[in-house]
Amino acid sequence: MAASDITPALLAELGKVDTPTICNALEMVMQRELIRFTVVPFVSTEPDAVIVGFARTCTIRAEANSSLPGEAKKALRLKWYEHVANAKPGPNIALIQDLDSRPGTGAFWGEVNTTVHKGLGVLGCVTNGSIRDLGMVAKPFPLIAGMVNPSHAFVHVTGVGEQVSIHGMVVSDGELIHADRHGAVVIPLDVATKVPGAIDLGARKEKVILDAATSKGFNFEVLRKALSSSEEIH
Repeated sequence: MAASDITPALLAELGKVDTPTICNALEMVMQRELIRFTVVPFVSTEPDAVIVGFARTCTIRAEANSSLPGEAKKALRLKWYEHVANAKPGPNIALIQDLDSRPGTGAFWGEVNTTVHKGLGVLGCVTNGSIRDLGMVAKPFPLIAGMVNPSHAFVHVTGVGEQVSIHGMVVSDGELIHADRHGAVVIPLDVATKVPGAIDLGARKEKVILDAATSKGFNFEVLRKALSSSEEIH
């Protein structure tokens, strides 16, 4: 399946659930392959938000100023803005890897960049780097980031459209991403249409156990029977 085959209806369906539920579903449809997800905690500016869209990737540094001439440095940032504004299909999510020896030294995201990216149609951002201006960032524009930091230091774009690794999750430009306060996960395009069905199956399996665990007289024997019944649901 191509990215262009992912329909708005499917994106809306995926956006109804949290990222752990997506991970559960992917584990069901990709039983022999480890799914790609983040493995380090984030800070989230909008804890109730869920974002689903296509990764637009970028790398940054901030520990030292760019070695590029001023015009080349400006051109690279403009290339990034053009990329997130025009890359198809959308909607787009910024996936930014901070390459510094201490990621988060300088914040790329604050009042200005969130306002600019939101205006360009970007849904939000997932980054191992830092964010700032928490009281002034654009909303809704969920930032799922490695840390909070007061300074932007020498932050600058170093690459656009490259493969990135964010808190253990390797992502290529254009891949489908689901993210919330728990972290993020890559939804491979070839299984994306199977995910809603797996979500429903997982919910039905869990309901048997949850109903048993909250019932009067719940004990080990009731649990054993509920687990057996859950396994029989297909």
